[in-house]
Amino acid sequence: MKKQIFLISILLTFAFILAGCGGTDQENNAGNKANNNQTGALFDEIKDKGVLTVGTEGTYAPYTFHNEEDKLTGYDVEVIKEVAKRMDLKVEFMETQWDSMFAGLNSKRFDLIANQVGINEDRLANYEFSEPYTYSSAVLVVPKDNSDITTFEDLKDKKAAQSLTSNYGAIAQENGAEIVGVEGLAQSIELIKQGRAEATVNDKLAVLDYIKSKGDTSIKIAASSDDVSEMAFTFNKGNEDLVKAINEQLAAMRDDGTLAKISQEWFGEDVSTK
Repeated sequence: MKKQIFLISILLTFAFILAGCGGTDQENNAGNKANNNQTGALFDEIKDKGVLTVGTEGTYAPYTFHNEEDKLTGYDVEVIKEVAKRMDLKVEFMETQWDSMFAGLNSKRFDLIANQVGINEDRLANYEFSEPYTYSSAVLVVPKDNSDITTFEDLKDKKAAQSLTSNYGAIAQENGAEIVGVEGLAQSIELIKQGRAEATVNDKLAVLDYIKSKGDTSIKIAASSDDVSEMAFTFNKGNEDLVKAINEQLAAMRDDGTLAKISQEWFGEDVSTK
């Protein structure tokens, strides 16, 4: 009887070990398979669906905004639509506030971001980028009658209205500004006009477009950065095949003049090259 119990105990233990090893191996194989296929998996899914899902603000003129007919348009919108068209894909835009944009990409709500994302070291460590399609610089915006803030260094201890996760917010912070969080350029300028902020650091092209389109003479550009920023489409890591395919279309658009044409339509100059 003792022998039978002993044998049953051994068999049960052995079966348990086998089951445990089998489960671990399956999980490891699944993980390895996922890692091996990660590079092409998303691109394959996109091609199968025929749809490229794009995260964008929809409130950041002239890059991504709604026109008078409430149609989503803008430089970034038109560039990615042309890229998708050449890849025989439709585009589905997911409008998202800037401060939630990277969380949306991380959670795979969309395949990429098209929203004037600046390339920097921190982002390069966590994301993939296409070739740049916009080159611009940072400018310092203040009320027209302000004479105290004439350089970026003058931001020390001043209130700057900034999107919390933007490159421009980082510039303001590096220069000692007290950051007042906003959702975009329009809100930044409103806070300046209301006296709730003293300045904002933002994209030169966006600011010039705002002043031109709004006819707003209550603000001015007090200083411009010498550093040129490079903006590109942004992807989660591990999607090299998708990045490569989009880069091929951007290169073709640059070669045949399409990228310069779209740029001229929106800015009156080619901002797609340095």
